[in-house]
Amino acid sequence: MSRNLGFATALVGAIWLAGCGSTSPTAPITSPVPGQLSRAAADGTAGKIPRPSVAATPRDYRKDAARHIYDGNKDRIYDGKMPPMLYAVGTLQVNLDTNGKVLSMHWMRAPNHAPEVIAEIERTVLEASPFPAATRIGKVTWTDTWLWDRGGHFQLDTLTEGQL
Repeated sequence: MSRNLGFATALVGAIWLAGCGSTSPTAPITSPVPGQLSRAAADGTAGKIPRPSVAATPRDYRKDAARHIYDGNKDRIYDGKMPPMLYAVGTLQVNLDTNGKVLSMHWMRAPNHAPEVIAEIERTVLEASPFPAATRIGKVTWTDTWLWDRGGHFQLDTLTEGQL
């Protein structure tokens, strides 16, 4: 029951945030990192330090960050080519410190028609923290596009298997 309450609270917060800016469907939304206990923290997987990234550019770093998300969400990754009609597509910038900790998130293209997806993507990113430390570039902004189906499965554009 507390999981449903947490989801409902996150959904209400996402709806509120979605209404706080421009009515443009591509209006950016910037989210500070909330101080909430994640599922990873609750089950003891938080705080595990991933292998550092040796990427030389933020573009190269995308693969390491995407693999890190995939490793922690194996049961939620869409297997195969995505369906022709996706439920939601959103592009998110994630600012990471030198140790891979999430500092902030900024929606470049938010799926405003699906505030529950916005909340779920942000929760997924926060639970994945810390990300691989970008040892060659220090602080890094990771940008990726999230491709989301109606069943709650996703792929990241960086590692997508394509679309039917």
